[in-house]
Amino acid sequence: MKKYANHYNKGGGNLVGKCACLLAAGLLLASAPALAGEGPEGLVRYVDPTIGTGGHGHVFLGANVPFGFVQVGPTMPTRGWDWCSGYHASDSVLLGFAHTHLSGTGCGDLGDIRLLPVGDRTTRETLFSHADETCRPGYYALTINDKQGRHIKAEMTATLRTAIHRYTFDPRQDTARVLIDLEWGTGWDRVTDCHIAQTSPRRLEGWRHSKGWADNQKLFFAMELSQDVMLEKLNADSLVLLSCPNKRGKSLLVKVALSAVSTDNAWRNMKAENPKWRFDKVADQATRDWERQLRKISVKGGETEKTIFYTSLYHSMVAPSVFCDVNGEYRGSDGQVHYADFTNLTTFSLWDTYRAWHPLATLIHPEMQRDIEHTMTTIFQEQQTLPVWHLMGCETNCMVGCPASIVLADLILKGLADNPLLATHAMQHSTGSHRRAHRLLCEHGYIPYDLDNENESVGKGLEYAIAYGCAAKVVDNKELERLGQSYRKYFDTASHFMRAVDSKGTFRPGLDPFAAEQNGIKDYTEGNAWQYIWLVPHDVHGLIGLFGSERAFVEKLDSLFTVNGDLGEGAPPDISGLIGQYAHGNEPSHHVAYLYNYAGQPWKTAERVRQIMTTLYHTGIDGLCGNEDVGQMSAWYILSAMGMYQVDPAGGRFVLGSPLFDEVTMQTGHGRTFTVRATGNSKENIYIQSARLNGRPYTRSYIDFNDIVAGGTLELIMGNRPSDFGTRREDRP
Repeated sequence: MKKYANHYNKGGGNLVGKCACLLAAGLLLASAPALAGEGPEGLVRYVDPTIGTGGHGHVFLGANVPFGFVQVGPTMPTRGWDWCSGYHASDSVLLGFAHTHLSGTGCGDLGDIRLLPVGDRTTRETLFSHADETCRPGYYALTINDKQGRHIKAEMTATLRTAIHRYTFDPRQDTARVLIDLEWGTGWDRVTDCHIAQTSPRRLEGWRHSKGWADNQKLFFAMELSQDVMLEKLNADSLVLLSCPNKRGKSLLVKVALSAVSTDNAWRNMKAENPKWRFDKVADQATRDWERQLRKISVKGGETEKTIFYTSLYHSMVAPSVFCDVNGEYRGSDGQVHYADFTNLTTFSLWDTYRAWHPLATLIHPEMQRDIEHTMTTIFQEQQTLPVWHLMGCETNCMVGCPASIVLADLILKGLADNPLLATHAMQHSTGSHRRAHRLLCEHGYIPYDLDNENESVGKGLEYAIAYGCAAKVVDNKELERLGQSYRKYFDTASHFMRAVDSKGTFRPGLDPFAAEQNGIKDYTEGNAWQYIWLVPHDVHGLIGLFGSERAFVEKLDSLFTVNGDLGEGAPPDISGLIGQYAHGNEPSHHVAYLYNYAGQPWKTAERVRQIMTTLYHTGIDGLCGNEDVGQMSAWYILSAMGMYQVDPAGGRFVLGSPLFDEVTMQTGHGRTFTVRATGNSKENIYIQSARLNGRPYTRSYIDFNDIVAGGTLELIMGNRPSDFGTRREDRP
C-alpha cells in the first residue's frame, strides 16, 4: 500500500471550476469547454462533484447526464467498502475510465468497459494526482503523467447511453495507445463471458457479461474512433491494446455506446445520441441538461449552503438510471428482451429511497413517476414480485421489507399512478408472497426470532409493518391493516424499546440497547435498539400511544440525541453521523427529528434539523456523514433545507421543520411553482412563529402534497425563541 501514496492536494478539495491546463513540452492542453450561453450565473457552478468522494460517501465522480445509463469516469482498484463506487479520494491509482458506476451504495459492482490511454504498451495502471482532475456536471478530465515525464490529457462527457472521450497525447509520444479491459470491472464482480471484435479500421464492438451484486448482468457495447487503429489482443478477448500514430496537435476521440440488449442496439444508441465528432458540443449539452434539472429549485441564501444544496440536488439525479435503448427495447428481470412504451429504469435502492428521495421526486419530477410506476409493475410481472433492490435488470434482494409497495402506495394516494389497479395488485401479491420472512409474519402476526434462524427479525418486522400499513391506505383489507399494526408486537412497555420476540411471545433476554450485534446475533438491520424505537413512520400516533403519554415519548426522544454507548464490534460502518444514538448516516433515523411535531413540540424539530444540516453536511470530500445511498442522504437535505419532510412515506403529508434558506421556489409541474419564504430567517431565528399560506393565516405544523403542487406561497415568520405555532392538537400532523 505504501507505494500507492495519496497524492490528493488537501488544499484543493473543491475542484469545480478548476482548470487542469498544463504546459507539456510547449503544448497547451485545452481546459474544460465553457458552458456557452450560461456564463458564471449558471447553477452548475454551485455543484462540487467531489463532495462525498471521501469518508463513507461512496459517490460517483465522472461525467454523466441526469439519470443517464452511461456514467463514465475514473476507476481504481477495490480496497474495501469505501470503494463501492470504484473511486475514493484517499487513493491515487488509476485502472482506467469505466462506463458504468454506482453512486453512494453500500455494495460494489459495475465498472464495465474500461479504457486507459497509455504511453507505454506495458502499462496496466498508473498513479495520478487529484490536483490534476477537473470535474463539473457533464464533464470530467484528468491529466496523467507517466514515468518518462510525458502527459496524456483524458477528457470525457456523456449522453444518456453513450460517452465520448478525448485523449491528447504528449507530442513527444510517436504512438497513441488505448488499453481496453473487459476482464475486471471495479473488482466487485467476475466476468462470465466477454468478446471484442474489430469490424472496421475505426469500429469495434463486443460484450461483457458478469456475475456480481447483479448476478446475471449482460452489457453490450459499440466503439468508434476518430482514426484508424490497430488492435492487439493481449489476453484473448478480455484485454486488448489499440494503437495509431500520434498526430501532433490532434486529439484521439473515442465514442462508446452501451446496451443491455445487443451490439446492434448499441450502434442504434450511438447513431441517435452521438453520431458526430463534436466533443465540446456534447459536453456543453450535458452541462445544459444538468442546468435545466437544477433549475427546478431556486434558493436564496448563503453561498456555502447553496453549494451543499445544489450538489445534493445533483447527487439525487444520478439514479435511477435509464435502462432501455432508443428503440424501446430492454432486458427484463426474466433475462428476456422486451419492448416498453415507457422509459424503463434501473438502480433502485428502495430501502433507502422510499423515505425521502421518492417523496421529493413526486414534487420536482412528476414527469418521471409514470416511468417509475411502470418499471416497478413490469418487474413484478417478470419476476412475480416487486423489486427490492434492482440493478441492471437483476434482483439483488438486498435489504429488508417490501419498499416498492410503499412507493406505489404513495403514487396512488397522490393521484400520480397511471395504472393504480395493476399497482395495487402488485402490492397485494408482493406483500403476501410469503418470501423474505413473510410466511412467519403472516402465520404469527410478527417474525419470531427463534424460527427458521431468522436474523434481523425486528428490522424486518418493522419494515414489513410499514409496507403493509401503507398498502392498507390504498386497499380496504383487514389483513393488511392488522399486519400494518404488527410493530406493536415488538414494543416492550417496560423498557420502551423494540425488542426481538420468540414464538412464545417472550422478549429475547439480555438486551444491550447500544449493541448492533450481540453474541453474533443481529435483531436490527444496520442499527441498534435505540435507533429502532422510532421506525413506525406510518402510524406515529399509534407509537406515541404505546409509551402511555406524550411526555414519556418526548423524554425518550430527547434521550436519543444525548445518550452515548458502545455499538460493539459487530456494528456496521453504516451506523454513522451520530448525535447521541441518532444515526443520520443510515436511513432508519431520517424521519426521527420530525417526530416532535406529532407530540406538539415542533421547536425541538427545528433545533435538531438545523443541527443535522449544519454539522453533518459540509463542502469537504467527506461532506456526507454516511454513504449517499443513491440520493437518499441528499434528498433528506434538500427537503429539510426547504423546511419540510414527508415522515409518513405514503400519502404526502410534509412535516415542517426549520428552513435553511430565506426563500425556496420549486417547479412542481404544469407551469406551477411553490415558494417557501422564511421571513427573518437567520442562524439564531430557527423557530417558526407564525405562517401564512397564499396570504391567509396558516396554523398547521405540516402541509399536504396537494397544497404544494397546486402552487402558491407558504410564508414562515421566523424568530429566535420557541413559539406555540403548530402545538394545538388540531394543528399537528
